[in-house]
Amino acid sequence: MAKPAVVLLSGGLDSTTVLAIAKEQGFDPYALSFRYGQRHVVELEAARRVADALGVARHVVADIDLRVFGGSSLTADVDVPKHASVQDLDDDGIPSTYVPARNTIFLSFALAYAETVGAQDIFLGVNALDYSGYPDCRPEYIEAFRRMANLATRTGVEGAELKIHTPLIALTKAEIVRRGTELGVDYGLTSSCYDPSSNGQPCGGCDSCLLRLKGFEEAGVRDPLKYQAA
Repeated sequence: MAKPAVVLLSGGLDSTTVLAIAKEQGFDPYALSFRYGQRHVVELEAARRVADALGVARHVVADIDLRVFGGSSLTADVDVPKHASVQDLDDDGIPSTYVPARNTIFLSFALAYAETVGAQDIFLGVNALDYSGYPDCRPEYIEAFRRMANLATRTGVEGAELKIHTPLIALTKAEIVRRGTELGVDYGLTSSCYDPSSNGQPCGGCDSCLLRLKGFEEAGVRDPLKYQAA
């Protein structure tokens, strides 16, 4: 019988690849997405498409409103920064698209979900190479959260160690695209853009679009999405 695992699923390239990896490894995935007040809420429709296509035991969309805090161009009335090329991202520091403590909040929900479905494994698509510099995507952060999770939950205290899987953390975007392609992922189902049009078309100029385009180009794979600026 397949072991249950919680997979954080945004509907983007990385989380979709991670869901495919979890299935390849023999887990029965329970997908978890968030409606958190993000301007790119179209990603939730992508998450639904991905969950349906790849097959999950259950897909939960949790409602939390991070707009009450603001502090990010994804959750406040602030323009999403755009760039002409991916090279322009290097000097920006932590961009305004960083949502304060987002991965900590999401992983806390994932812990609760895992305990209710009897899962000891949580998968998420953080990456520390081709990424925007978010502090909650680094290996040391993930390790610190894993230690905390095993102190703070009944599962951990009773001796069943909780594991946090980050299979993409040391991969480039090109390597992620190649891995997903090997697993038969349909990236046409996904949505990565931080500032899509009303019909979901990606802008082609935000951090996420530029990193995605870089990955497909370097992997030698055609990105199936049509971009506004491409």
